Amino acid sequence: MVGTRDRTVPRSRPIVEVGLGFGRVDETTRANDLRRMKMFATGLLLVATAIFLLSRWWEVSDGPVWISYVRAMAEAGMVGALADWFAVTALFRHPLGLPIPHTAIIPNKKDQLGDSLGDFVGENFLAEDVVRDKLARVEVSSRVGAWIGHEPNADRITAELATAARGVVTVLRDDAVQEVIEQVLVRKLMERPVGPPLGTVLQGVLADGSHHRIVDMMIDRAYDWVVANHDMVLLIVHERAPSWSPRFVDDLIADRLFLEVQNFGWAVKTDPEHPLRQAIDTFLVEFATDLQNDADTIERAERIKHQMVEHPDVQKFIGQAWSTVKGLILDAAADPSSALRARVRDGLVSFGTRLSSDVELRGKVDGWLGDAAGHIVRHYRAEITTLITDTVSRWDAVETSRKVELQVGRDLQFIRINGTIVGALAGLVIYTVGQVAFGG
Repeated sequence: MVGTRDRTVPRSRPIVEVGLGFGRVDETTRANDLRRMKMFATGLLLVATAIFLLSRWWEVSDGPVWISYVRAMAEAGMVGALADWFAVTALFRHPLGLPIPHTAIIPNKKDQLGDSLGDFVGENFLAEDVVRDKLARVEVSSRVGAWIGHEPNADRITAELATAARGVVTVLRDDAVQEVIEQVLVRKLMERPVGPPLGTVLQGVLADGSHHRIVDMMIDRAYDWVVANHDMVLLIVHERAPSWSPRFVDDLIADRLFLEVQNFGWAVKTDPEHPLRQAIDTFLVEFATDLQNDADTIERAERIKHQMVEHPDVQKFIGQAWSTVKGLILDAAADPSSALRARVRDGLVSFGTRLSSDVELRGKVDGWLGDAAGHIVRHYRAEITTLITDTVSRWDAVETSRKVELQVGRDLQFIRINGTIVGALAGLVIYTVGQVAFGG
């Protein structure tokens, strides 16, 4: 739970070692260190015992007065060492294998410890006010914006997104996606009348005058076609003229007709208020209204839609739609210089720069993050802490105890060492006070 998970830890290693995460020292090294510290602490106990035995023998053999002080100090040191040995050992196992009550605490109380740990984390780390305060002080949006706004980082994100896109597109089954396109999108298109939506779009285009550019283009193309087809006008006049009509008369009529058509076309092209333009506008407005309200027009639009969708070329395009889109996505994602990746990168840089400089935007983003985090801890705090308790409950009790001892047992041996030394000093002080107070 604590610390950072090492990416190099094999998945087959016991969960206790990875989960506790008290360090990344090799297990063998920890075992050796623990063994050395146990030997040192036990050695102090043996030294205290040897001093006690020797001093006691000397004391009963009419040794010097001061030897009793040494004996008292060694005796107290033995007591402190044994008491602390018992306390440390009782955490992990039954001392000397004896089922003494309130010993082997970690194996026996593993689940209770997990519950307590979950409650502690939930109350002290997953409280809504704590999470909101932490997010506010961290200034996530500002840091993220500064990081994304740096172009190499934006390139990195773009590359990761491209890799993810390639992975998703590759994993998707072509036949399944194609089926979605054909059965869902095309079916929805066929089920819904196309006339009213087209009428609404056309009405919006007419309202802001966007259609004038299309009308101008069509009129320009028509005028250019008339200018370029004088010979065709002559040919039509000659074919339609009576056989008895003189040739020069036909030419005069054709020239006059061509000139009138050309002048009319020029007038329409150059005069924005020409009656023909107004007639076109009126027709389009009426057509947009009919597409939305006239049953006959809507029905005709539906027939045209079905004819278009059922056309062999359109069916072929629909059948190859996903393959085409897939190829475009894969090509764009694989090419670092593609327009798609360049736009994504530029968009990220732009967003990061704005996020770093725009106080109002940062406030909104931080507010969203705070609200999201608050919602999560309010509604899912129990599930999060259950992850801790359930994980601990799945651990083997004996293995958990052994792993915990490997992690913290070396430091706990200092309790035994300190108990021996402090006990010895305390024993010396107590014995000395007793001798001084009561005259030994």
